[in-house]
Amino acid sequence: MLKSYIGSGDADHIRIRGHDLVDDLLDKHDFVDVLCLAILGHFPDERLRRMINNSLVASIDHGLTPSALATRLTLHGAPESMQGAVAAGLLGAGSRFLGTVEVSARFLQEALRGLEHPESLTDEQLGTVADAVVERCRREKRKIPGLGHPIHVNGDPRTERSLREARQEGYFGVHCRFALQLAASLSRAAGRPMPLNATGCKGAVLLDLGLTPEFGKGLTLIGRVAGLVAHVIEERDRPVGQDLWDMAAAASEEGED
Repeated sequence: MLKSYIGSGDADHIRIRGHDLVDDLLDKHDFVDVLCLAILGHFPDERLRRMINNSLVASIDHGLTPSALATRLTLHGAPESMQGAVAAGLLGAGSRFLGTVEVSARFLQEALRGLEHPESLTDEQLGTVADAVVERCRREKRKIPGLGHPIHVNGDPRTERSLREARQEGYFGVHCRFALQLAASLSRAAGRPMPLNATGCKGAVLLDLGLTPEFGKGLTLIGRVAGLVAHVIEERDRPVGQDLWDMAAAASEEGED
């Protein structure tokens, strides 16, 4: 018999992880509570709730990004399909956009894998490990995710805020410390500032929270859904889809000349 431990329902009740939706959850727990209950299997404490809520807020919207453009163009072609437009915006989540937290977290995991009790290492020792990782990546021409920013070249304000919160809530652990050492090492090697950016910071904090890279990507997607719904609504009131199509057509015509 097929069974899910996440939720169930019958004629009289709907349950999430054994909690009655109407009697136990509605008006008693907020969305972050129930999100953690459904995905992690338990309610968050106040510290975890704060970190997850901030992660969702930070993911909502970054303007006319590829995900927002995909959503708007899909809606332009299928104005009756909000769900199709939102899905189109999410389908491009990967190593460049929306999935970068997962990529950064996996990189940190890989870099520290094999070390015995890395949490007991001093910052100086972590710096030595970081130097070796940076040297190897530069030799292999491999980019280190989560470092550098085209605008916030001397430091990402989102990173500073997240690290401050992690320290306040007791989640500033080995992954955050190592990520900062990586940024310092790469900056020295590159001869220019390569600060820890928001993506790299979120990946490090995620791991220090004891959560998985997949959960980090999931949080980003959940947060971005709200932003994409906003783009759907705005596209219906103030459309840009036709303008995007016209721009592409004009560029194509110029290329034929």
